[in-house]
Parts: sequence; structure tokens; C-alpha cells
Amino acid sequence: MKILLPPSETKRPGGSGAPLDLDALALPVLGSRRAAVVDALVSLADDPAESQRVLKLSDRQLDEIAHNRVLRSAPTMPAVDRYTGVLYDALDAASLTTPARRWLGAHVWVHAAPFGPIGALDGIPSYRLAAGTSLPGIAPLRRHWADAVGSAIAQEEPTFVLDLRSEAYVVLGPVPASVPSVYVRVVTEQGRALNHFNKKAKGELVRTLAEDRPRVRGLRGLETWATSRGILVRRAEERGVIELIVAS
Repeated sequence: MKILLPPSETKRPGGSGAPLDLDALALPVLGSRRAAVVDALVSLADDPAESQRVLKLSDRQLDEIAHNRVLRSAPTMPAVDRYTGVLYDALDAASLTTPARRWLGAHVWVHAAPFGPIGALDGIPSYRLAAGTSLPGIAPLRRHWADAVGSAIAQEEPTFVLDLRSEAYVVLGPVPASVPSVYVRVVTEQGRALNHFNKKAKGELVRTLAEDRPRVRGLRGLETWATSRGILVRRAEERGVIELIVAS
């Protein structure tokens, strides 16, 4: 099983890892696409006013431009530690055991706007780029990434993909129809979609999976495991979607 997570706009600063190595990231077939986005971000950072406009930064966020300027030389940290926010706080990867973190590294991809899907333990620098941004010099990110990411996922031949991404990142790389997958929607028992609890529930789900490390090879196996842990899931009327049910 592979799990697809969204990134987070908020990130921890710093890091102690070697500078970004695009060739060392998961799904290396995406290398040239990654290089194009990184080059575009670094180039854009040379013009702070244009960076602020393109990246839609407030005056308080101008420090973010400096992160993009040093993308290729800044220290890195594992992606699952770099991101903060509700989902990643609930996952709390830093407190997991070594076997659980290894499981994350083997089973989780984080879909980052500059890099496409990367491994949870892949080292990345801090950066600023949202899914809907159009960078000068390259095609809009949806067009830049979608087909290439779908093809890269298919080449990995995962037995099953659990898609926990936001819709903004799904369009940057839909899971191809040839790969068994389900998209997770977080709802109340009455079927009401949630926002804050959506992210928290996804983080808690991935943490529990990492702690248990079950051998899930399809939706039925996921349902069996979830039932054993008291996690409520149900198949939605919409094909290819499951609902993760939480208390409102």
C-alpha cells in the first residue's frame, strides 16, 4: 500500500541534512520536472516584488522569498518532519518509533508542489509554493505535473493507493485508473464534510497505520484493519471514495 498525503503551507525552519538532491527523491522519473520548478522558484526569488505578487504573499510573509532563493543550497530535513499544521501535528512523526518511521518512509508519499510526490523521509528544504500558483517560465502546475505524476505512480505499480490529499493536490497528479485506489473523505455520521477535523483525522489515521504496520493490499484489507482498531469507515455512493467517520 502507498498513502498520498498533502503538504502543508506551514513548515519548520532549518534542518541538518545535506542540500537538496533531486536524484535522491522518490519517483526519480520526475527529476526533470522537479528541476524545472526549482529553477523557476530560484529565479523568481531574484525579484522580491514579483515573488510577492506571484506567490500571493502578504508583507509579513516576505521572509518566505529567501527560502526559495536558497532552495538548492539550504539544509534539509525529512518531509514528514518539515511540514507542520493540523495534519502533521496529529501525525507527530518525530515521536514515532524507528520501525514506525521506517514504515512511513516505505509507504507514504507527500505531494509537494515543487517536487511532486516524495517519500515521507526524503530530505527537503523549506520553500514557498502553493498548488494553484503559476510560475513564470513553466506551464501552470496542473499541466506541468498531472500526466507526469500519474505516469510515475503507475510505473511504481503499487498494489493499492490510499489518497488523503486535498482536491487541490489531486489535480496535480490523479492516481491513474490502472492503479487500485480510494480517495478518503472525512465526514460526520450524518455525512457532513469537515475541515479542521478532516486534517486531524487524516494525521491520526496515518499515525495509527505506522504504529500497527498492517499488510494492507486493498480496500477490503483496509476495512478489516480499521474495524479491528475501532476506526469507522464506509464506502461512499461515489465510486472510488471512502468516508472516514469522526465525531463532530
